[in-house]
Amino acid sequence: MNEYRINKYIALCGICSRREADGLIEAGRVLINGNKAELGSKVTDNDEVTLDGKAVKPEEKKVVAYYKPVGVTCTEADVHANITLTEAFKYPTRLTYAGRLDEDSEGLLLMTNDGDLIHVMMCGSNNHEKEYIVTVDKDIEPIIFERMEKGLFLFDLNVETKPCKVVPVDLRTFKITLTQGLNRQIRRMCFECGLDVISLKRIRVCNILLGDLKPNEYREINCEELDKLYDMVFKNPAQE
Repeated sequence: MNEYRINKYIALCGICSRREADGLIEAGRVLINGNKAELGSKVTDNDEVTLDGKAVKPEEKKVVAYYKPVGVTCTEADVHANITLTEAFKYPTRLTYAGRLDEDSEGLLLMTNDGDLIHVMMCGSNNHEKEYIVTVDKDIEPIIFERMEKGLFLFDLNVETKPCKVVPVDLRTFKITLTQGLNRQIRRMCFECGLDVISLKRIRVCNILLGDLKPNEYREINCEELDKLYDMVFKNPAQE
């Protein structure tokens, strides 16, 4: 019989991360067999766990690679969004994005019901590689690639970007691999170099490739590919 710490059990239900589950437990919102759960409490598959009075059960973990089109906003509800991710992404069960893409960008999003994976992927300090292909409005001087690779100071965020890998594709297009997740980072880096982004597509997250997916298409990630993803994102014990 499986036994879990209560925060992990809640994360397996796809509700939130373990850390966020601790907050729910401390707030007294989680009950085990009718009794208030405590931090560190353990449960089995035979126990009844409720959150705000509703029974919760672990879901089968799902991770999906989705091609987010330009114009779709990474949110579940926003009155100002033309199209929300919830409206665009159609899947039989509820999944949440693990790592954003801004409305003007397109490409690979990981969608999942694994709260721990969401938490780790949304944390910009975890050094997970994300690769993009970028086209700008003018020819790019080689010195610009050198500046980007070494790190740029972004004045509006008052932060310096981490070193990254940049590979020219043609005079106005390049691939860039980041291990950082600053808001609109690539667009800001280009702006600091006097460039405007024409198109920006994410083509890889860790070992997961966008591949042949077309806008608004998705594929499920399974077996060895999924195992490798989990090995990569949870290799730091502090993240588990």
